[in-house]
Parts: sequence; structure tokens; C-alpha cells
Amino acid sequence: MFKYWAIKKYGTKLLPKLRKRYGEQRCYTASQLRATVYQCDFNPQYLPLGYILFLNETELKQVLAQEFPEISVPCYKKELTDFLNSYKYQGFLQVLSH
Repeated sequence: MFKYWAIKKYGTKLLPKLRKRYGEQRCYTASQLRATVYQCDFNPQYLPLGYILFLNETELKQVLAQEFPEISVPCYKKELTDFLNSYKYQGFLQVLSH
């Protein structure tokens, strides 16, 4: 299922990589996220997490419906939050619980 270190890498290293590659932005595009995940050695299995963290709400719904139709955003967030809480994680990924 989930791998703690792969998820933590999304929480600690994805945003700095995105900023370095594309500059400071409020949200990033799906293609920017995909390119960064694949080119910077992030586990692509957790790409939906990257989308949830850094896409705007409209694009998030469209992209997930197209690429991951089986994923329910609230359920995915809850599963990840529960998983991280089991490790007593404190960090950037706490935004998932909002």
C-alpha cells in the first residue's frame, strides 16, 4: 500500500523541485507535476498525492477523473492522513487533513 519514505519525499522535496524548475507559483499544472515526478525520481505511484497538493481544484477534478477515475479525493486524503498519523508524522503533508 503506502510507503512512508516515498510519501514523505513528496511532502519535503516536491515543492522545492517544482519551484526550482518552474518558479514560485500558487499552483502548478498537471504536466509540470508529471514531468517533475518522473524526471526527479519520485515514486509515480503517488502522483495523485502531488496532484492533490499542487493542482488547483478545477484541474484536480479533471485530471483525476481522466488519469485516476478510481480515486476518491476525500478517501485518498483520509487514508494518507491516517497512515501518516500512525507514524506520528508532523510536516507539510498535514495540509491533507484540512
